[in-house]
Amino acid sequence: MSKISNIFFKYRSYTPIPFLILMVAFAKPTVTSLAVGFAIALSGELIRLWGVSWAGSETRTTGGVGGSFLIVSGPFAYVRNPLYIGNMLLYLGIGIMSLALFPYLQIAAVIFFAIQYYFIVIEEEKFLNDKFGDAYDEYVKNVPRFFMRLIPYKPGNVEQPDYEFKKGLRSEKRTLQAFSSVTIILIIIWAVK
Repeated sequence: MSKISNIFFKYRSYTPIPFLILMVAFAKPTVTSLAVGFAIALSGELIRLWGVSWAGSETRTTGGVGGSFLIVSGPFAYVRNPLYIGNMLLYLGIGIMSLALFPYLQIAAVIFFAIQYYFIVIEEEKFLNDKFGDAYDEYVKNVPRFFMRLIPYKPGNVEQPDYEFKKGLRSEKRTLQAFSSVTIILIIIWAVK
């Protein structure tokens, strides 16, 4: 793993914190920004939850890229990186909710996370190609990296883990707590202004 990819991968759970702090510190939410931003952020979280319910807690590792299965079910049948798409929508939605330094902070966050995820994805793709070979090559040919396809990809015989919503929900606990906390803080800021 390249040095920059390793740093981005290892600290990917913490890189949103500076943006969240700025979004709260400079928040100027309105009813409209709260509603629109919440809808966007919630869609991102639902995509994440759907993906994690297929991929499991392996998505939370920080030690290095890995995976037991080539997951091509659920949201992975539409886009190769649904968790990162979900994250981008989540961050963008919170940014819109806050209206902090709008639109500059939101644009900076989207650019930063696009760069971060690009470097992480390159390393993940190397791992998946080495581990799953032809099955992964076929998946790459049929499913876009970041833009969703309209019809789900249905490979012939790629072994899949079970869909486990309860495990996905447990794995998403920290993300759900952070999303809820920031939402409540932004609503309080709106209410007292």
